[in-house]
Amino acid sequence: MFEDERDDKIYNLIITNGFDKNNEYGQFTEKLYSKVDFRWKESISGAYATASEEFYNKVDRIIMLAGLYNDNKELFHDLLDASEKYNIPIVLVRPYGLEEVPEILEERAATIVGWNANCILDSIKDAPQTI
Repeated sequence: MFEDERDDKIYNLIITNGFDKNNEYGQFTEKLYSKVDFRWKESISGAYATASEEFYNKVDRIIMLAGLYNDNKELFHDLLDASEKYNIPIVLVRPYGLEEVPEILEERAATIVGWNANCILDSIKDAPQTI
């Protein structure tokens, strides 16, 4: 890799979690950890609806695991609101093994990606700012 192509940024991510019967969160974070040249950290709040502006201003991307939506709608809607309010791009990850994503998430996502680790990293790095 050429020195000028190196990405030294540490991406600050919010990754949806919650009730997760298929361990999509664990599988997703394993994908991130498998890419040793990608630097990231996760921001977590006990209540995203009441998290401060200071908290959100440090976040680079919100990662929504679409497979968790049906069992965690309140969390997702809190993060959709935060994304809009603080102009944070949403990277929407398709449900594991499926193509369909909830329409409300698809409409708000800056980008939609499957489960290939390289595609995930590209989507995080290249996600356009929301309107």
